Amino acid sequence: MIKMSSQAAAARKTPGKLTLTALALVFPVTVLVLWQVLGHYGYISDLLFPTPYTIVEAGISLASSGDLWSNIQISVTRALLGFTLGGSLALLFGIAVGLFRRTEKLLDPTIQMIRMIPSLAVVPLFILWFGIGEESKVLLIAKSAFFPLYINTFLGIRKVDNKLFEVARVLGFSRLKQITRLILPAALPNIILGARLSIGLSWLGLVVAELIASTSGIGYMMSDARQFADTPVVFVGIFIFAALGLITDTLLALVERRMLRWKDNYNG
Repeated sequence: MIKMSSQAAAARKTPGKLTLTALALVFPVTVLVLWQVLGHYGYISDLLFPTPYTIVEAGISLASSGDLWSNIQISVTRALLGFTLGGSLALLFGIAVGLFRRTEKLLDPTIQMIRMIPSLAVVPLFILWFGIGEESKVLLIAKSAFFPLYINTFLGIRKVDNKLFEVARVLGFSRLKQITRLILPAALPNIILGARLSIGLSWLGLVVAELIASTSGIGYMMSDARQFADTPVVFVGIFIFAALGLITDTLLALVERRMLRWKDNYNG
């Protein structure tokens, strides 16, 4: 009876999903309302900070014309292709470097050196090598997505308890079985963390690619609007990138929660 009452008390203290959602909306809604009020009464510049209502009107106009949806589709395709390419290579290289000391000595210094090169510095080379077509954009996004997943995969493997490897040797696990049954499950928290960081940098790489050399996509739409001082459209692009980034990160967080159900975590 005492145990049941304590569980009921804990359940009452634990905030529900609706309460947590409402708390999450308090700050952004407050900012938007304050922004609208200040803009409406002329305390902030309409050119630099158009009101949320004006931005919504611009978004509805773009959506009605069909330009918004076509640009979103192009940008999402580029981001996912770049993330898939960069993430796949990152996982492969991270496993190879994490497992073998010789591979680490051979590849890791070069990879770390390339990691330090800013994406903006390689944009001219990518344009010279691959032109302004889709190849240069996808490769630039892949470069952005590669390093977080690579580093976290490498660290995840190196953090695996060495006693587990000894048990695997005693049980006669093959190298493939060690990777699939021991190493990857143990390194999975780090791998998923790297994937979440990589998808975020994929959107950043997409913005760089589309702002510099593109004739389509959300980044191009923002660049074109900037030339005509159409600030509301620029803000529409910013909010779209924020929403797409949040959606992809939330999806990966759900995958993480599902795949790591076995792990007992502190939930606050």
